[in-house]
Amino acid sequence: MRIIGGEYRSRILADIRGDNVRPTSDRAREALFNILGTRVQGARVLDLFAGSGALGLESLSRGAREATFNDLSKDSVAIVKKNIAALKAEEKASVYQTDFLTFLTASRAPFDLIFIDPPYRFDYGEKALKTIAEKGLLTENGIAVYERDRPFVGEIEGLCKYDERKYGKAYLTFFRRQI
Repeated sequence: MRIIGGEYRSRILADIRGDNVRPTSDRAREALFNILGTRVQGARVLDLFAGSGALGLESLSRGAREATFNDLSKDSVAIVKKNIAALKAEEKASVYQTDFLTFLTASRAPFDLIFIDPPYRFDYGEKALKTIAEKGLLTENGIAVYERDRPFVGEIEGLCKYDERKYGKAYLTFFRRQI
């Protein structure tokens, strides 16, 4: 796995091996950041189910002001910290190891970009989106991106689904605050 663009372009990231982890593919990540475009520059980013931290680190590489990483897994948090150190991005990164609902419930600051990429076998994304909406964790023009293995069906009160794209097995669904 590598950083696709920006300041850290082509830098290799450490990742977690095993069947329990499914990182976002390079193709899907590249498409995602092409869609987000200049919205990443200066953004406050949350990589909620961080895994290796690839989405948050890609954001930092492309000019995000800061990235917050959260994962429940001790192994994931260790890999995220290793990748942050390898890129010398410690000043722009914060790492937490806690349950996603605990993190979201305790969070106060709104984010410009929130990446929600839970393990496909669990349906944590909808719970995360509902909590994000209830707590007002997206800025006025903020975007939440939910990755899963099937299209998103339904509604989240307070959020508006405005786009969905398929890349291989992954569906990227884009949400913003409801106006």
